[in-house]
Amino acid sequence: MLPLLTKYKAMILTHSSSFITHILSTFTPASSPLHPSPKGFIGSILRRKFRGYCSNRGVMASSIKVVQNPDTISYLNQRDAAEVDEILMGPLGFSVDQLMELAGLSVATAIAEVYNVKDYNRVLTICGPGNNGGDGLVAARHLYHFGYKPFVCYPKRTAKPLYTGLVTQLESLGIPFLSVDDLPINLSEDFNILVDAMFGFSFHGTPRPPFDDLIRRLVNLQNYNEINQKRSVIASIDIPSGWHVEEGDVVGDGIKPDMLVSLTAPKLCAKKFSGTHHFLGGRFVPPSIIDKFKLHLPPYPGTSMCVRIGKAPQVDISSMRENYISPELKEEDVEPDPYVQFQKWFDDALAAGLKEPNAMALCTAGKDGKPSSRMVLLKGFDKTGFVWYTNYGSRKAKDLSENANASLLFYWDGLNRQVRIEGSVQKVSEEESESYFHSRPRGSQIGAIASKQSSVIPGRDFLHQEYKDLETKYSDGAAIPKPTNWGGYRLKPDFFEFWQGQTSRLHDRLCYFPREADSTSSWKIKRLAP
Repeated sequence: MLPLLTKYKAMILTHSSSFITHILSTFTPASSPLHPSPKGFIGSILRRKFRGYCSNRGVMASSIKVVQNPDTISYLNQRDAAEVDEILMGPLGFSVDQLMELAGLSVATAIAEVYNVKDYNRVLTICGPGNNGGDGLVAARHLYHFGYKPFVCYPKRTAKPLYTGLVTQLESLGIPFLSVDDLPINLSEDFNILVDAMFGFSFHGTPRPPFDDLIRRLVNLQNYNEINQKRSVIASIDIPSGWHVEEGDVVGDGIKPDMLVSLTAPKLCAKKFSGTHHFLGGRFVPPSIIDKFKLHLPPYPGTSMCVRIGKAPQVDISSMRENYISPELKEEDVEPDPYVQFQKWFDDALAAGLKEPNAMALCTAGKDGKPSSRMVLLKGFDKTGFVWYTNYGSRKAKDLSENANASLLFYWDGLNRQVRIEGSVQKVSEEESESYFHSRPRGSQIGAIASKQSSVIPGRDFLHQEYKDLETKYSDGAAIPKPTNWGGYRLKPDFFEFWQGQTSRLHDRLCYFPREADSTSSWKIKRLAP
């Protein structure tokens, strides 16, 4: 019996912040962290774009936003589905392994979009002897690289080189292959996700051993759900195994997957799918096939390999919670200077590849006391304060002209961290604003002039026309003058809070207060109850 799943594993930061800073310094020109030059820390904030994965949050950044009405989508019958494959692998020049690779990647991407690697780490892929099984083998490989722990049950192996090569690839990664006898009767005991890759749309007849038994085990998982025992989720590739490709689960006692990843185009049986997550994958359908079969397929968002079909799942908001797993934040482990501590945490956010780690919520209030918040981008900091730039005619600027006190909030989800900073705000010098304005891309300079921030405009077309007119005006390449109503602000902190999420809501909160009134030359650290 495989070891039972351990629900939570502590995230261990194996390197100190100083080590991460050292690594970053190998590709960032040196400068003092508290006296940054344009080529140093401020330059890194201005210029860097980081994207990536942080292990305690999931593999894929949430990018699959398209939700398509299933009634507007085309569904293929068995004959057309077979003909599409023949055309792809005939006159259009695709090979089986190409299509299999794209299909498996689509399946892995869809799984990673819905089921985060922390809570759904152990994945069993049950593969049949045909192309559907090959899709499952490819998906297992990608899931491994996404950070999951895959296992494979492949009881009827195909001797063709394509399939033996896929097996070799998985074995080289140390992915275990399990026999049917190795599996527990209740698959939920050892696995979080079960990938059904047994049979595709070309399958006919009744499943034979050992697949009939494996299908029964997947069906029986529904019984555990009915008695409120946590069960594995099931993700079927293209067709739930045992279903009729056009009529679906005819008898009504077949697999009821939680996720269905249709490939190329949904098959008619997908109309009978009642699970929570239906995705379309296999981003390889050329216009000639779309035209020939009069297909209506949803657009794929961005560079994603899959797109959601149907409504997003309904969620009980009151039940949404995260049990944070983080290293403890102790007083003896933080820097006595909050600016240095912030630099260390910012470096960690950069090294983790978090999206826009310099994004911060700026909170202001005018003389009426009504607060307002918005996200802005940090453009540099040193011991004189934290700097951002904006239009001096904006709501935030009006608030700050009436009440110079404000707060900043950084939230770094992938590290379970946030930083609150409070203080008074002043405009930066005109020279500083001028220098930063001309460091921006030319399009951003024009945009700053075109947008009279926070003013009412008749529509988006109006904004585009303003931009286009200014683009023409400055088409000679001459320097674009900085608007007089545009510039920077600097918040001088008189309070810092460093927050680290922990289990059972026992979060760490370490706050820095000035030791003397109107002085921030030294700080005292106090812990607040979470």
